[in-house]
Amino acid sequence: MAKVNIKPLADRVLIEPVAAETKTASGIIIPDTAKEKPQKGKVVAVGPGTKDEPITVKVGDTVLYGKYAGTELKFDGVDYLMMRESDLLAIV
Repeated sequence: MAKVNIKPLADRVLIEPVAAETKTASGIIIPDTAKEKPQKGKVVAVGPGTKDEPITVKVGDTVLYGKYAGTELKFDGVDYLMMRESDLLAIV
């Protein structure tokens, strides 16, 4: 994982989405048009949290998030998602 120069503010988390599956468990290849947005990613950077809510995830954690959660952004040719920690569903 490369070092990213983006520092999230407050309770925000920067996530790098994991690539979507290209093959099902039974071996069927999924075309690009039928792929769903990934709902799993790796935490790349975390903010300091708020005075009421400290951050519970750390850099390197694999997390699950909602399908439409966060704001998509591209930095140095890599796609990231910026979202609040409350938008995260679970740590895997």
